[in-house]
Amino acid sequence: MHVLYASAGYGGVLFGIGSTVVQYQRVRREGIAGVSLATWTLFVLSSAFWMTYGAVAHSAQIILGSLLLWPMQFYIVGRLSPLRHLATVAKSALFLGLFAVAPIGFWGWSGGIYGMGIAMTIMRLPQIIELIQVRHAEGVSAGAWYAGVVCSLLWLVYYVGAHLWAPFIATAGAGLASLMVAVLATIRHAQARAELVSA
Repeated sequence: MHVLYASAGYGGVLFGIGSTVVQYQRVRREGIAGVSLATWTLFVLSSAFWMTYGAVAHSAQIILGSLLLWPMQFYIVGRLSPLRHLATVAKSALFLGLFAVAPIGFWGWSGGIYGMGIAMTIMRLPQIIELIQVRHAEGVSAGAWYAGVVCSLLWLVYYVGAHLWAPFIATAGAGLASLMVAVLATIRHAQARAELVSA
C-alpha cells in the first residue's frame, strides 16, 4: 500500500509537469498574449513555498513536484518582462505572503498550508468568473485543466498515505476550483462549436 501512495505522488509530479509543459510550449510558439504575469508570478512563488514545505515534511515528491516546474515557470515569467511591471510582481508576492507565509508565524505550517489552499482557490476565481460571464473560452484549454484535476486527485491519494491532512484539504479545494474551470471551458467550447455549425 505504501508503494501505491508513493506512486500516486510521483504521478502527481508527472501530471503537474505535463500541464505546465502545455503552457510553456504555447508561450514559446505563440507568444505571451493572454498570459498573466500575476498568475505566473504566483506559480513561481507557490513552488518555492511547496519546496520549502516538502523539505520540512521530508517528502521528495512534494519537492520534485515544484522543483521540476521552476525552470518553465521562470521562463514564462521572464517572457512577461517582470522588471517593467514590478508593482504586479510586488502585489503577487504580498498576496501570497499574507495568505500563506504570515499564517506560519501564528499557526505553524498547518496554518500556512490552509492559507495556501485558500490562495490557490482564489487564483482560479478570475478564470471561473470570466467563463461564466463570457460565452467563449479562447485560449483556455479544457484538457489542460482536466489534467490539473487528475494531478490534484493523485496528490490527494499521496497525502492520505503520508497522513498530511492540511495539504489534502488545501489541494481538494484547489482541485474543485480547477474542475469548475474545466467544466465551464468544456461548455463554452461546445457552445462555440454549435454556433459555428448554425452560422
